[in-house]
Amino acid sequence: MGRFPRNEIISLLDVNRRLNLAESTSYDLTLGDLLAMIDVEELRALRLGYGSAAGLSDLRELAAEVCGVTSQSVLTTQGTALGLFLLAFELCGGGGEAVLQTPCFPPSRDALIACGATVIESPCRFDDGYQLDIDQCVAALTPRTCLVSIGSPQNPSGVSVSVERLTRLLAAMKGVCPEAYLFVDETYREAVYGDAATPPSSASLDPRVVVGTSVSKAHGAPGLRVGWLTVQDADLYERLKVAKMNTVICGSVVDETLAAGVIRHRNRLLATRRDLLARGLSMVETWHGRERHRVDWVRPDGGALCCMRLRRDAFSAKAVERFWHVLPDLELQLAPGTWFGEGSEVFRLGFGYLPQEVLSEALGALSKAMDQALVEGPVD
Repeated sequence: MGRFPRNEIISLLDVNRRLNLAESTSYDLTLGDLLAMIDVEELRALRLGYGSAAGLSDLRELAAEVCGVTSQSVLTTQGTALGLFLLAFELCGGGGEAVLQTPCFPPSRDALIACGATVIESPCRFDDGYQLDIDQCVAALTPRTCLVSIGSPQNPSGVSVSVERLTRLLAAMKGVCPEAYLFVDETYREAVYGDAATPPSSASLDPRVVVGTSVSKAHGAPGLRVGWLTVQDADLYERLKVAKMNTVICGSVVDETLAAGVIRHRNRLLATRRDLLARGLSMVETWHGRERHRVDWVRPDGGALCCMRLRRDAFSAKAVERFWHVLPDLELQLAPGTWFGEGSEVFRLGFGYLPQEVLSEALGALSKAMDQALVEGPVD
């Protein structure tokens, strides 16, 4: 095995069943959708040379506006995942400690491990609605802490961390590990439901806050592989820019130009997706109302995802095993909790990826999977 632990979430890149409830994005934007909004002649004239190590200036200015910082503090990356890897490599590469909110998106943990960090988990519990336990998180801090990594909204639960909790955490860090940085993954921040207000970014909350985000989740353009970090500390910004140059040199000028178009037209794009997310969430909530005797859930604050748990008073360990066994035959796909650090009775359910009529069918198939799991019989 390599330095990066293997996690079966990699299967999402290779398997896409018709009733895919495993994906955590809103529905995919097409290139045609985007080209209808931007100046195609400008694209024709785009020179395909190297870009800047810091990133396309137009993209950085737009990203700065979204996050409420200056463009000089924005560094573009190939998705939020590369941003966290570079941050972990620079801050924890010498074996420093990193406090990690769990459950989490697997690369959030595995990048730290690959960089040699000592990872100290601060677990959030299903029964507590996946709320970040600040006292527990603070107790994990030591003078050797280099980085604290959280998501808001989290992946896999979609639960956000309030500004009040972040402020308390930052105050504790200044007392225990004043040189440490707080990384906040805000990939889902703009994926709110319907007319709900978008929560403010944490990027300007404190100079030692680094925010990561992208056009992948809320905007539906994960195939562009474009994200960015906001880094207010000039020394750290320069270190990360050098690290980026020595790994990928720069981003694709085509991808970053297209991503700038996505952000420039984000109000139109997000409005459509927010309406669809609200409808999808409502469908899931209604379905759960019918199935609450068999499954628990945590209602998300944002994003196209939520966590559910097969009830322990309804499912034995063998029934849970049967549940996962029958999914392929139903063309149904879910994201197991084991990918994120939870038990196998927990699963992440995505409600933004499928068209509404297919989402309805998928939820019906999920009920059928539970029916079949509760029928006594051997597991092959």
